[in-house]
Amino acid sequence: MKKRYIQEQAEKDLKKKMVFISGPRQVGKTTLAMAMLQNEASYLNWDIPAHREAILKRELPLTDVWCFDEIHKYTSWRDYLKGIYDEFHKTHQILVTGSARLDLLRKSGDSLQGRYQHLRLHPLSVKELGLTTQESFVKLMALSGFPEPYFSDSELEAKRWSTNYRSLLVTQESSSIETISDLSKLELLSLHLPELVGSPLSLNGLREDLQIAHKTVSRWMDILENIYMVYRLSPFGSPLIRAVKKEQKHYHYDWTLVQDMPARFENVIASHLLKWVHYQKDFFGEEMELRYFRDTDGREVDFCLTKNRTPWMFIECKWGDDSTSKHLHYLQKKFPDAHYYQVSATGTKQFVNKNTVTHIPALLFLHNFV
Repeated sequence: MKKRYIQEQAEKDLKKKMVFISGPRQVGKTTLAMAMLQNEASYLNWDIPAHREAILKRELPLTDVWCFDEIHKYTSWRDYLKGIYDEFHKTHQILVTGSARLDLLRKSGDSLQGRYQHLRLHPLSVKELGLTTQESFVKLMALSGFPEPYFSDSELEAKRWSTNYRSLLVTQESSSIETISDLSKLELLSLHLPELVGSPLSLNGLREDLQIAHKTVSRWMDILENIYMVYRLSPFGSPLIRAVKKEQKHYHYDWTLVQDMPARFENVIASHLLKWVHYQKDFFGEEMELRYFRDTDGREVDFCLTKNRTPWMFIECKWGDDSTSKHLHYLQKKFPDAHYYQVSATGTKQFVNKNTVTHIPALLFLHNFV
């Protein structure tokens, strides 16, 4: 497979600072790291006992680059990396890969600030794979964007992978965040969430379904987000609209968990848009966010891309060649400078209507991203 989309930037950043690469498990972080290393001896995995011993004793390989994989499982990993960087950054390049806690650095003050660049690796997408046919897009929807199930070319193997992957995240990865007293109910939550994709998520409703405290549901959702099982979008609000304030929507990195096909399609679009937003932030420092629109009168549009807190693009997802969403027209009157798209999963029409809403098949639309 050709280079992943962040490899070139990661190699440039390594010449200046440590590079942290985070993202979902099995998204290709280790494969990417190995592609960047000139010597396999540079690779140290905390999960391998011999490597862990070398890390703790600071018996590091005689190479110019050191790659620490899954080191976030070490309690004092921040202080360890700070010491390594301060002592060796003039003579060695330091690459750190992992999931979960690496991403928490962006959300808290930390002694490593100024010593690293953080890049997020997402699953494969239409643009990265260079897909050109509707058949290839259907395959991506069916197999997911994770390399192993996608390249298996088998829906059966992809389904088996997805089941094992979800179980791995719930039973093992979640414990790297905090101790879970009732894993069975956390697993029930993970099984229930795909049925709710695309709709505002009610934590109170989940509390009632699972018969647990509201605080517990909230904490578990944070955990599932921190281990890259799900991600949540907040509503876009503005003085010009009577937007809802708190209701979030959620989506899955492994969109094959979502059985309802229109909802899965919406999840696929969300994942592509989030990948692009993180790319713009991590590579160019752009102030961009992915949100959705819903107001107190029930008007809703699936996605809103904001730039510098201003709406830049609104996107509505449809399964076929439907008529233009009246909610897009409503928003056009409020935000005339934004771009408006209605994206279809199976439709073939491509045109701009009299109100400048672009109707476009998903395959063509997603080639505009990364």
